[in-house]
Amino acid sequence: MSGSVAPLLVFGWGNPSRGDDALGPLLAEQLAGLAQKSSGRLECLTDFQLQIEHALDMVGRERVLFVDAALGLQTPFEVRSVVPAPGVSFTTHALAPEALLQVYRDLQCTEPPPCTLLAIRAQRFELGEAPSEQALADLALALVWATAWAGLTEEVPA
Repeated sequence: MSGSVAPLLVFGWGNPSRGDDALGPLLAEQLAGLAQKSSGRLECLTDFQLQIEHALDMVGRERVLFVDAALGLQTPFEVRSVVPAPGVSFTTHALAPEALLQVYRDLQCTEPPPCTLLAIRAQRFELGEAPSEQALADLALALVWATAWAGLTEEVPA
C-alpha cells in the first residue's frame, strides 16, 4: 500500500457471470466512474467474495461501504451498519462483513472504520445469465444512495 489511501472505500463483491450476483461489482464500477473527479477521496474495489486479506484494504479509511446482492429483500435495497462479530465463523470460501471486521480488529488491535452494508435486491443467480431487469432497476436506485454516501451529490443518504 502507498503512504496514503482514499478516505472512502467501496467494496462490491459477487460473481459477474451469475445473473444478479453481479450487482455488487456493478455498483462499485459505476460509482468509480462517477468518482473520477473526486480528488482521490474514493476507492472502489471488487472481488468474487470477501477474503481475510481484504481487512488490510480498510486500513487508514474514514468509512467503508460493502455492496452485495441479497435474496429476500422487500425493497430495492437495504442499508445497515456493520460491526465486528467475534462469534461469526468463516471458511476459505465465505466471509461475512462482520467476520472481516473482526479480522481487522484482531490484526490492527483497534476498531475498524465505520462500515455500512448496502444490500441490493436480487432474485436470479444462474451461471451465464445477465442481471435481471428488476435487479438493474434496483441497482440504479441503490447507486443514487451510494453516490450521496460518497459525497458525490448534495443529497444526504437516509
